[in-house]
Amino acid sequence: MLWLVSRLYSFSKVSPMLSAIAVAPSLPYQSKMCFLVGVVAFLLSQGPGYGQEATIGNIPADANGKFVIGPEYRIDPDLTDRGNPKGKAFEFAMPLADSKIFRGDDATLDSKKPVRKERKIFVYVPDAYVDGTKAPVLVMHDGPSHWNLVRNALDNLTRSPDPERRLPAFVVISVQNGGDDSKGSQRGLEYDTMSDRLARFIDGEVIPAVLQHPEIRKEYPQFAITDDPWGRAVMGCSSGGAAALTMGWFRPDLFRRLITYSGTFVDQQDDDAAEEAQYPLGAWEYHSSMNLIGNSEKKPLRIFTHVAENDLRANDAEETYHNWVMANERTAAVLESKGYEYRYIFSKKSKHCDNRVFEHTLADTLVWMWRGYGE
Repeated sequence: MLWLVSRLYSFSKVSPMLSAIAVAPSLPYQSKMCFLVGVVAFLLSQGPGYGQEATIGNIPADANGKFVIGPEYRIDPDLTDRGNPKGKAFEFAMPLADSKIFRGDDATLDSKKPVRKERKIFVYVPDAYVDGTKAPVLVMHDGPSHWNLVRNALDNLTRSPDPERRLPAFVVISVQNGGDDSKGSQRGLEYDTMSDRLARFIDGEVIPAVLQHPEIRKEYPQFAITDDPWGRAVMGCSSGGAAALTMGWFRPDLFRRLITYSGTFVDQQDDDAAEEAQYPLGAWEYHSSMNLIGNSEKKPLRIFTHVAENDLRANDAEETYHNWVMANERTAAVLESKGYEYRYIFSKKSKHCDNRVFEHTLADTLVWMWRGYGE
C-alpha cells in the first residue's frame, strides 16, 4: 500500500490530468472512479520496477527520482582505464585491538564467527589533487570493494571536458570490515547497528590515521581532508549500504552524501544489541514500523539507493522484515515523499550487489552524488 500511495503521489505531480479529473465538478462520480481505478491498475501492473527507463549517459547529471536499467548491461567507458594520468595509491593496516570503538571483543559477537586481527585501509589520492588543499573524501565500506572502478572514474572525470560531468578531486578511503557477516559478526556489528558508532570510528580513528600516515605525508606534506560534511561521502553495498545511510542519518554533521547499492534496510541488527531497545527492527525502521525517515524532520542529506530485481529474499512476506526489494522500494518512496535530494535505481534481471550494475551506473552515480559541491 505504501508503494502504491507513493506512486499515485508521484504520478499526480507529473500528470495534471489526474488532478484535474479528480476534482472536475462536471464529471459524474462514476466516471471519476473508473478513471482512478484505471490509474491504480496501471501502476500495479508496473510493479516495483516502475520508473523512467535509463541507459548510460542519458540521465541528466542533476536528475532526481527513480530510474530503471537493464536487462542489458555494459561498462561505462569512464570506469575504464582511458590512459589519463594516475594518482597515488597507499595501503596500510589498523589493528582492531588499538581501536577505542571496534576492538573485536564486543559482547554481542558470536564466538563461532571469526574476527580480523587487523583491518586494511586503502587510500587513493587522484592526480588532480593539489597538496595543501582540503580534499573532499569518499569512504567506501567492505574495502577494497569497487576500488578500481572509482579510481578510473577519478582519473577520467576530474578532467572531463563536460563541466556537467566533472568530478571534484576527492580522496578515496576504502575500509575493510572487521570480519564475517550478518548477526553476531564483527561486520554486522559495524554495519547493521542503528547508532553513530561507525561514523565516529571513521571520523575519529580512520581519517586521522590516513592524515598521519608517513607514506602519504612523504608524498603530500600538507595533505588535508575537509571537515565540511557536504565534502564527505560514504558508499557501500548490502550491509555496507545500510551503514552508509546510518552514518549520515545519525551524524549528518559529519557525512552528507550517501551511496547505497542493494541496501540492507532490513532487520539484521544483533538481537542482543543495546540499540534493539530503541530500534527493535534495525534498519527496517527507516521506512516501515517506526518509519524514521517519514516521521523525522528532513535531514541535510543527498542519498542514492539501488535494488536489484532479484535481490535477496525478494519474495519474502512483509512479516519477515527481510525482503530487500520491498525495503528499498519503501525507502525510495519515503525519501521522495519527504522531499529529499535522492536518486533510486531499479535494475532488471540482476542480483544482490551485481557487479554489472556497478559497471553500468557508478560513473553516473558519482557525478550525481557530487553535484553542487564547491559551488
